[in-house]
Amino acid sequence: MPEPPSADSPPAVRFDSVAFATGGRSIVRGLDFVVGAGETLVLVGRSGAGKTTALKLVNRLLEPTEGAVLVSGRATTEWDPVELRRRVGWVIQEIGLFPHMSVARNVGIVPELLGWEEARIRSRVEELLETVGLSPATFTDRRPDRLSGGQRQRVGVARALAADPPLLLLDEPFGALDPLTRAELQAEFRDLVHRLGKAALFVTHDLREALALGDRVGLLAGGELVVLTGPDAFLASDHAEARAFVDTLGAPGGDRDG
Repeated sequence: MPEPPSADSPPAVRFDSVAFATGGRSIVRGLDFVVGAGETLVLVGRSGAGKTTALKLVNRLLEPTEGAVLVSGRATTEWDPVELRRRVGWVIQEIGLFPHMSVARNVGIVPELLGWEEARIRSRVEELLETVGLSPATFTDRRPDRLSGGQRQRVGVARALAADPPLLLLDEPFGALDPLTRAELQAEFRDLVHRLGKAALFVTHDLREALALGDRVGLLAGGELVVLTGPDAFLASDHAEARAFVDTLGAPGGDRDG
């Protein structure tokens, strides 16, 4: 597990007694946790537990009704929303590539918006395609409809990394893929984020995925963070909701390598 951030280096993300409610209904409450520099924290939970809400609070698609979410030591409400979102890479299950744009344009869109020179964008796109296992010579000019699901997800990860953001947010990015492709991308993602030293907040409903990818695993239930610990300790947790998730692994004690 990565070392905790130093006293003079704030964590990538901090939730400080965060609650969010809408329409008189509480979605999340009492969230207190940090994502350290270089750490992958995976949030797992049933549908409606508040996982995606937590992600949206980080990039200010939602704002807390109580408490504060801090990115690099600064409350999200103090960031310019556009500036904040451009320094946070966002990867979702249906990656949302622009269908009329080539792979190169899709990957380079944020650097383009940031005013990078064309040569620098081209170099960055080629570097990132290589990083995610796609040959620039083959894929640069392709449109998304000529890619497989796994290839589209790789392009999505490359796009999220394009402007070299310190933080990645991932909302079930591999959930729609076949099991073999999903396992391959999980392994590639784990190696990639640790090699690049990125902080990542990753959401999934799949405990096997959470255990494989997370330096720590947080369990949300009813909008509350009820367990937050390392993967091995999660498997040994006596919390009833944690036991229910462990039981889905289909073997006593689970199988972290799955």
